[in-house]
Amino acid sequence: MKLGLQLGYWGALAPGNSHVELAQEAEKLGYDSVWTAESWGNDAFTPLAWIGAHTSKIRLGTSVAQLSARTPTACAMSALALDHLSGGRMILGLGVSGPQVVEGWYGQPFSKPVSRTREYVNIIRQVMAREAPVTNDGEHYPLPYKGPGAWGMGKPLKPITHPLRKDLPIFLGAEGPKNVAQTAEIADGWLPLYYSPYRQEVYADQLKGAKEGFEISAMAMVNINDDLEQALYPVKAMLAFYIGGMGSKKRNFHKELMSRMGFEAEADRIQELFFEGKQEEAIHVVPDQFADEISLSGSKARVKERLEAWKDSPVTSLLVMGDTSLLRDMAEMVL
Repeated sequence: MKLGLQLGYWGALAPGNSHVELAQEAEKLGYDSVWTAESWGNDAFTPLAWIGAHTSKIRLGTSVAQLSARTPTACAMSALALDHLSGGRMILGLGVSGPQVVEGWYGQPFSKPVSRTREYVNIIRQVMAREAPVTNDGEHYPLPYKGPGAWGMGKPLKPITHPLRKDLPIFLGAEGPKNVAQTAEIADGWLPLYYSPYRQEVYADQLKGAKEGFEISAMAMVNINDDLEQALYPVKAMLAFYIGGMGSKKRNFHKELMSRMGFEAEADRIQELFFEGKQEEAIHVVPDQFADEISLSGSKARVKERLEAWKDSPVTSLLVMGDTSLLRDMAEMVL
């Protein structure tokens, strides 16, 4: 199993040079990859380029770049440029985000996320292959554009710059069953938000179509603390926020995933409490079992023991967040 450093997206304040320093430490320790994210603050590509300029070997991934933030060809241009500048270290991680962000921040419809993803990936593959001018007859990203307001002068184009790699890896962040199955079919890797190595059957059928070499880079919060209750608290707080607040009452993909993993009643209650403004109560409703399964929590000895379940799973890379001390502990246990 490989390790990756997940830096996520920024909070209210920019992280300064700390993310570069963490990435450099991860590279020294033998980590395979470093990942940056975006929500509705910083973008994913700019910090990754900055980190790439200060490292030399570690792979550089977006986890994830949101589809609605840029057109497929614009996204391909960023990936193409970063792959060249880094000497072939780029991993393009993509995701649809959710209706609140897509419609509230980007001002675009969220409809048909699965077919939108397929079109998006197909266009990027065409750009990277550079075998013919890029075209697309789909309803989401028509190329050339011929809809309302068109001048009728659109011309299919190839990228001016020859991509460094035709097969630049594309990973997808996916949660719903159809989206995960499509990921196994069209992508080179999968970025699950929650993964339990103890419930591999939840995704087994959806991953059957994966090609040889398919990667699964799973996020696992790591909290080393001899007090298990304290170690699990940050995991439960994160879960309560995503399951309770990252979505609407109608649709919340994180809540739906928790339900599919066997905790439907608890997921309903967490959302109910969160919408009532009772966030602390919602955190306490998150089952210890669920938080424990998707994280690595407890004493160092316990974490080391529970790592065996991850090693016996289809997961190829474990993405962790933490300070230099935690990075070293994980390198010692895994690498």
